[in-house]
Amino acid sequence: MTNPLLANHTLPPFSAIAAEHVTPAISELIEQGRAQLAQLLADLPTPSWNTLVAPLEEQGDKLDQAWAPVSHLNSVANSEELRKAYTESVALLTDYSTEFSQNEALYKAYQQLADSDEFAQLPQAQQQTINNALRDFPLGGAALNHENKKRFGEFQKSLSELATQFSNNVLDATQAWFKQFDNADALAGLPESALAQAAQAAAQKELPGYVITLDFPSYYAVIMYADNRALREEIYTAYVTRASATGKKADGSSAAEFDNTPLIAETLTLRHELAQLLGFANYAERSLASKMAESPAQVLQFLTELAQKSKPYAERDYAELREFAARNGCADVQAWDTTYYSEKLRVEKYSVSQEELRPYFPAEKVITGMFDVVQRLFGIEVKQIAEFDTYHPDVRFYHIFKNGAQVASFYLDLFARDKKKGGAWMADCRVRRKTATGVQLPVAFLTCNFTPPVGTTPSLLTHDEVTTLFHEFGHGLHHMLTQIDVAAVSGINGVAWDAVELPSQFMENWCWEPEAIPLISGHYQTGEPLPQHLLDKMLAAKNFQSGLQMIRQIEFSLFDFRLHAEYNPDAPKSAQQVLNEVRDLVAVIRPPVFNRFENSFSHIFAGGYAAGYYSYKWAEVLSADAYSRFEEEGIFNAQTGESFLQEILQQGGSKAPMELFKNFRGREPEIDALLRHSGITGEAA
Repeated sequence: MTNPLLANHTLPPFSAIAAEHVTPAISELIEQGRAQLAQLLADLPTPSWNTLVAPLEEQGDKLDQAWAPVSHLNSVANSEELRKAYTESVALLTDYSTEFSQNEALYKAYQQLADSDEFAQLPQAQQQTINNALRDFPLGGAALNHENKKRFGEFQKSLSELATQFSNNVLDATQAWFKQFDNADALAGLPESALAQAAQAAAQKELPGYVITLDFPSYYAVIMYADNRALREEIYTAYVTRASATGKKADGSSAAEFDNTPLIAETLTLRHELAQLLGFANYAERSLASKMAESPAQVLQFLTELAQKSKPYAERDYAELREFAARNGCADVQAWDTTYYSEKLRVEKYSVSQEELRPYFPAEKVITGMFDVVQRLFGIEVKQIAEFDTYHPDVRFYHIFKNGAQVASFYLDLFARDKKKGGAWMADCRVRRKTATGVQLPVAFLTCNFTPPVGTTPSLLTHDEVTTLFHEFGHGLHHMLTQIDVAAVSGINGVAWDAVELPSQFMENWCWEPEAIPLISGHYQTGEPLPQHLLDKMLAAKNFQSGLQMIRQIEFSLFDFRLHAEYNPDAPKSAQQVLNEVRDLVAVIRPPVFNRFENSFSHIFAGGYAAGYYSYKWAEVLSADAYSRFEEEGIFNAQTGESFLQEILQQGGSKAPMELFKNFRGREPEIDALLRHSGITGEAA
């Protein structure tokens, strides 16, 4: 049997990939890597870039090219067979990665190269790659004794398995619950678009009437618009107890089989032990070893100061909401009421709703407009490719050109569907690197979970979804527009995690600019751009409840960081206890006691944000301040855009983020722009 994952392909052969290909391919590529490394070290003369790093990069890229489509398919087209193969392969890859990072001979060879005369002659990107490797070898356990290396490897393998199981549980718990209605009476208040989507969901499940689910577009429509308070409470309860002991399935039976509580406890224990094994006091210290932030104290001070500035605004926002709800017959505002009455308050104050804006943001128009925006900013052209190998009919594929030459490609997978993980993200498919035959161009996966087209009505986005699309495209641009040819620091590789959100949050700004709105809006029936009166209202409402939104993100960030910084193995607190303590300090809205937010907090338990969720706010300071230069010089100023392209996007991880930021902005970042953009200035009334 020919294994498509072992053949050379410019792009993944999705139609040929089957679950049974995965483990054999990954196993074979790992064995090739082991044999190559052993041969390399046995025959190694004086280490040089060409005799040491380049061949390792080439072999690593072969493995990445096989694994990238498998990892992506596991997220967007999940099945029992693929999940099994994925889990088996993750275990193999974790062992291999640990072996690699703990290889003392390899560590020594890198050190020799760093100490050699050649090092000073190497380009910056190659020097940075070597320096990063020398930082990462000790973090991977290379300096440990034999017994502790074994323990470290066991910790890593267990943590990898726990993260995979956590993610699976969230997906399974989300899909285990749905509710069917024979008619729309109980769904009064939902807009026509949401009702049409509920009818389509019912048809897909071969049920009559309407079906609501815990997929975010469906959940959010109910929690925001359903007049039936009992229904809002029911779907809220189902959503916030996902992957917990009290979660429920569609038939009302227990979904406790997906409970992530024990996985969280075990994950925290193992992370702490791993950090201490490496000589860190806690996992938060370990996390910061490769980030911009210098110490846990600095992170906590940053978040605490931001909370102090934001909380009065959040309290003002909530007092206004409670007063409004009371005027409208709800004297005891509960968690399932806040989104519902917030939207009604927004409409009363600004005469504009998300649903009123939706017809002006058909997905097709937003996409073409977004491409127009980046063409003006960075001089790039995006062209859709009709024929390509895909894994689902919804997926699109594009090439990016600069000065007439192709520089990158990307897949765009926009819509929520069964067997697809929720949320939005960018992932690598191919990384830019120099090869024996030229330059391998970068390719990205861009994934969202928007409401799909229904019947003859196209996909219509809320303005929040528009900003999500721009956010993920910002990550994609960072990956795709790099001019660095060394894989380890190309694109987002090697970028400090608390700076990686800079380009993504930066791109969101154009979703609010009067100059840009006509490019990304056009009524799906008439083509008319968002009218001036609606634009004025949307802009007036931009910072509606921004205090509450800010304090919510700070709550998540503090919870994550304190969870890892304050872990005490002799008297471990549960995640819920830590979350309660954080809420005592900063929360303005207290969720009900049955809320198990942490059980589906995939960012920190199944993603790359452990003791790093603060990165969103940290990088938002950078992005807001970077954008302030465009505010000063013109939001479509081509020279400013070219400067951002050259100093930030093209540099990848080849230089320290602070150096890149200062090269672009001419100074260190200041927090003022973030506070101004969020409407947090002066005293809260």
